[in-house]
Amino acid sequence: MTANPKQKTIQIAPVRKSLVVEAPPERAFEVFTRGIDRWWPKSHGIGASPIVVSVIEPVVGGRWYTTHADGSEVTVGHVRACEPGKRIVFGWEISAKWKPDARVALASEVEVRFSAEGPGRTRIDLEHRDFEKMGAEDGATMRAGVDGGWPGLLELFAKEAARAAGGAA
Repeated sequence: MTANPKQKTIQIAPVRKSLVVEAPPERAFEVFTRGIDRWWPKSHGIGASPIVVSVIEPVVGGRWYTTHADGSEVTVGHVRACEPGKRIVFGWEISAKWKPDARVALASEVEVRFSAEGPGRTRIDLEHRDFEKMGAEDGATMRAGVDGGWPGLLELFAKEAARAAGGAA
């Protein structure tokens, strides 16, 4: 099958968010990944019932998944790259209707970078990209949703990272 030269390739701008957290990069990475259950809101799930636990397995091929009150387990995405203390990249296997979608070919991608910003501080740069894989309409819908959602989520993460860096249990 040959490509249609008149067919337009869509491009949807990535969502980029940055902030500085009061924690060293290694600690910030641990809180973002292994500590996600302490900061990710239980209300922000894509399962049929409320979230009980959120988990990120910070290894290539690991999952970001949630378990729910009805006993179900829902995959949010799979880890594509992992450099502890530096960055993590995962597929966002969620449809524009905020339902699980295991079709990896349609998944957008999230990369989170952790960079030292002075003693005990880390700059977090999040890029959520590849919305065009979902098609023009669904991609634009998902982009708008995460563009509005990531800032509040990152603030919750920043509060937990600062609390965890302060030595609190």
